[in-house]
Amino acid sequence: MKMDAKQLKDELAGGRVTVVDVRTPAEFGEIHIEGSELMPLDRLQPDRVKGRSCVLVCRSGKRAMQAMEQLQAAGCEGLRVLEGGVMAWEQAGLPVKRGKSVLSLERQVRIAAGLLVLTGVVLGTWVHPAFYGLAAFVGAGLTFAGITDWCGMAMLLAKAPWNQRSGQVGQGHSCSV
Repeated sequence: MKMDAKQLKDELAGGRVTVVDVRTPAEFGEIHIEGSELMPLDRLQPDRVKGRSCVLVCRSGKRAMQAMEQLQAAGCEGLRVLEGGVMAWEQAGLPVKRGKSVLSLERQVRIAAGLLVLTGVVLGTWVHPAFYGLAAFVGAGLTFAGITDWCGMAMLLAKAPWNQRSGQVGQGHSCSV
């Protein structure tokens, strides 16, 4: 189930809900909803969510939907997703905490995919035609990601050291920068 920023604001004011941010620690460190807890998508902990009324958030809502599906499969109930994510919250003029700016995971995927395709084409042209396979592999991966809404490259990049810079992940309390 989805909810909008105003609904979430009202429920937060009443103390009836916990906001769980499923982005990377670096993204969370850049901007997050005040009082939200960090639980990255690749490190979900159903035991921290069970029995609580939680609203899952990410940048735009896609990863939060994936997190909700995974948590529901683990037996968690009472989960909702903030429609439009942190971007919608900020656009509504609601309070956020800001830290150091980082590249979003989506931009990192586009940069990595572009560089891999370019490398495959350059090496295929000047070194050996077999390197065209690299470009084809990345193209197939992007097609798969578009069809299934699951991106292996994003999952790998989320674990990269530069995306892990924001403190105490998964410690059962908020992570602030």
